[in-house]
Amino acid sequence: MPASRLVAPAPSASPADPSQRRTAGIAGFGRALPATVVDNTPIAARIGVEPAWITKRTGISARRRCAEDEGLTELCIEAGRRALAAAEVAPADVDAVLVATSSADDIVPQAAPMVAGALGCERAMALDVGLACTGFLAGLQQAAALIESGRATTILLIGADILTRYTDPDDRQTAALFGDGAAAAVLVPGGGRGSLGPVVIGVEAQREMLYIDRPDSLVRMDGKKVYAHAVDRMERSCRELLALCELDIDDIDLVIAHQANGRIINAVRERFGLPVGRVADYVAELGNTSAASIPLALSLAEDEGRLPERGHVLLTAFGAGFSWGAALLTFGDIS
Repeated sequence: MPASRLVAPAPSASPADPSQRRTAGIAGFGRALPATVVDNTPIAARIGVEPAWITKRTGISARRRCAEDEGLTELCIEAGRRALAAAEVAPADVDAVLVATSSADDIVPQAAPMVAGALGCERAMALDVGLACTGFLAGLQQAAALIESGRATTILLIGADILTRYTDPDDRQTAALFGDGAAAAVLVPGGGRGSLGPVVIGVEAQREMLYIDRPDSLVRMDGKKVYAHAVDRMERSCRELLALCELDIDDIDLVIAHQANGRIINAVRERFGLPVGRVADYVAELGNTSAASIPLALSLAEDEGRLPERGHVLLTAFGAGFSWGAALLTFGDIS
């Protein structure tokens, strides 16, 4: 079945009054990680390999894991609270809370209303965005559309997943890949920490290579095939976005690819001929955190001073569905 594609460029300025253009931007980040750190040793022992074998194949040395009494909702609340504080936004002023996740604590209720209510965002529309590892990009697109259309002013977008709950500890392909975490961004008109430009999203009806079904409730994946599709789709979506923006890869200050594993991140980097320092890679200590991986990387990059004062950051992701995409964040006035 052929892939479909959805392109959502930023709104065009009015020819009569360009100053009236309304754009969405990020005003603050926040993140939350479980306290428990699991290195490769116990995982390697269970699947009958050496810890170094896992690191060589995945680039992952450790990951965070929620305890039995910890849940996705709590991680989202902590990340959301920190993002609101960073953006200096009161919960009562939030118009919408979007939670990108595939691992809400319950089937019903979904995560977003639980998070919104706990934070005091009681007048906010609240909904979950389910697009696997591409969920945060889809959430950015939805948040920007609400702001750019004038239907909302302040949106809290959270990417979060606890996929260790759905990992088969005896499966060599997946046992070491996933970690738990959450990260959030507050979007407002303009935005002080990066304005959102075009977003491209693509999908293909492909289930058999990567899925979690209800009877099994465990991640099942054909790793080699997923690797090839992921690298190809992320490269293609990035090139499509760059062409749409009339930019070259040399115009990009930092690339943040979905932190699936080190081999995928490096393959994307090599496709574009980029040096290591221009591609974010936090997978070694966090593992694949699914919908949380891009906002976690953004938050960590900000703390490390890697987000430009004036320039562009390219985001790209690939996930189950298949789904994939890319988005552009622009920092400062580059006109």
